[in-house]
Amino acid sequence: MTDHNTMTDVTNAMDPEQTEALAELYADFEARNLSPLWTQTSEVLTDVPRSRSVPFVWRWKELLPLAARAGDLVPIGRGGERRAIALANPGLGGRPYATPTIWAAIQFLGPHETAPEHRHAQNAFRFVVEGEGVWTVVNGDPVAMRRGDFLLTPGWNFHGHHNETDQPMAWLDGLDVPLAENLDVGFFEFGTERVTDYSTPSVSRAERLWANPGLRPLSGLDSHVNSPIAAYRWEHTDRALTAQLELEAEGFPATVEQGHAGIRYSNPTNGGDVMSTLRAEFHRLREGAATAARREVGSSVWQVFEGRGEMVVAGERWMLDAGDLVVVPSWVEWEIRAETQLDLFRFSDAPVIERLNFERTHVAGRER
Repeated sequence: MTDHNTMTDVTNAMDPEQTEALAELYADFEARNLSPLWTQTSEVLTDVPRSRSVPFVWRWKELLPLAARAGDLVPIGRGGERRAIALANPGLGGRPYATPTIWAAIQFLGPHETAPEHRHAQNAFRFVVEGEGVWTVVNGDPVAMRRGDFLLTPGWNFHGHHNETDQPMAWLDGLDVPLAENLDVGFFEFGTERVTDYSTPSVSRAERLWANPGLRPLSGLDSHVNSPIAAYRWEHTDRALTAQLELEAEGFPATVEQGHAGIRYSNPTNGGDVMSTLRAEFHRLREGAATAARREVGSSVWQVFEGRGEMVVAGERWMLDAGDLVVVPSWVEWEIRAETQLDLFRFSDAPVIERLNFERTHVAGRER
């Protein structure tokens, strides 16, 4: 009986005898930039997703010293724009991408440095693993960057950064650059040489208007494609995760799975993702807890915020510490086990996958 769910070991019925006439036909195809499907079915119509990216881990203890060396040697300014060091997945042939849809980098800003303003069609965010003292200025609104904060720079918003301290600071950048490149939608424009506002408020104007839990301003009833909240602060994330685990301990349903709390950063104007192309989440596992093994269509990048644990991706086991980054390609099985309480930030291309109706998840032997 033929298994219609797999193409493994299926004989190609359209495999004609190799003749001189056939060779001439294929040569004519090539000369006219044509390619017959029957010679490459297994590459074009794969039985499961076969990502060109591969599972990989980048160690924060290695990334940070390299970024600091770049800070000593590479000036920041117009042209180079950002002292950002991209995670280049070994499976992507040297391209500076974590996956075919995700760009991730460590960005480093030295004491009292300014990164000039610019804007681009690509959506971006910052996640701060450690440090403070930098403000990112988004469309003229100064937004403080502090440990544990998740900050947005949606596409086509002017933005620059300035460090007001005597210490350098590094953080994670995430963008949809490779997706934009493959869709041919990228635009870029220079802004001011400095930043438009050097003030240092503890709370941005966007937060003052929008970041009041459950309360939506009547002046902003229209739905926004991207979240108008400039920064999702760590104290709120921490409080939500703590409450989920406390409720679980009290016998109430509140967690993703036993010992596993999680939140998704959301757009208050429509309840959806913070940006049209990128999803961001935060996960907390109790000491000794583990996730179920699962596979998902779409790729993601994880960063350990605090704690220590083990992540198994495609059968490869990695012990992870604070700051470490792991890429999980599409349809590759992964699971996490916490040695201590383990906090992890995650971002993915899930909004694109879901909007195109390609989503599929397999958890613990059951597909949904």
